[in-house]
Amino acid sequence: MLREEKISRPRFFLFFLTGLLLTVLLAAAPDRRPVAAAIAPEVREGDIIFHASTSSQSALIRLLTRSPYTHCGLVMRHKGRWLVLEAVQPVKLTPLAAWTARGAGGHYVLKRLKNADAALTPDVLERMRRLGLGMLGRAYDRQFRWSDAKLYCSELVWKLYRRGAGITLCKPQHFRDFNPARPSLAGEAARRYGKNMPPPDEPVVTPAALYDSPLLRIVREE
Repeated sequence: MLREEKISRPRFFLFFLTGLLLTVLLAAAPDRRPVAAAIAPEVREGDIIFHASTSSQSALIRLLTRSPYTHCGLVMRHKGRWLVLEAVQPVKLTPLAAWTARGAGGHYVLKRLKNADAALTPDVLERMRRLGLGMLGRAYDRQFRWSDAKLYCSELVWKLYRRGAGITLCKPQHFRDFNPARPSLAGEAARRYGKNMPPPDEPVVTPAALYDSPLLRIVREE
């Protein structure tokens, strides 16, 4: 007959406290699944989604634009899944649920072309999708140059709309418009560019400029 092993009182309390701690942590963790389920019926291909990135890059973008929205991506339907095409390192497709959960506080804004029903036909969306998939794997552009060799988030979205749909979402600004010599930017600009400062007339499209486009409307905000 096997002897029943007794658990010592200290070990019992250790197991009890560990289980209690795990229960509390799981209860406190934000569940993003309801958000993903809620947004799915409203989302469409070609929508543009914005959030406040928590990356180190976002601090500079906030300084440049004075806007809380520092990152954006293009919503795509690919292989039966809702994904966000985004220019990070590198350009990639991110599941929509993961993208919405990644922003500061889980906050995001979903925007859509006001005349999407007429402008974003299946052929146009297919062209945008094909162009976007062709940019997968390209490096992220920390210097905000206008070349296609490297891309930053709002540049990617702007170019896909321009080339795929013939739509100019906003007028590009120029590097000089951000006054990189101002005290709040001078140090970061020197570290980032050194002696290779972009020309004053280098085109720039920021997430804030896309967000403020009069061609877009808010579909959902969380």
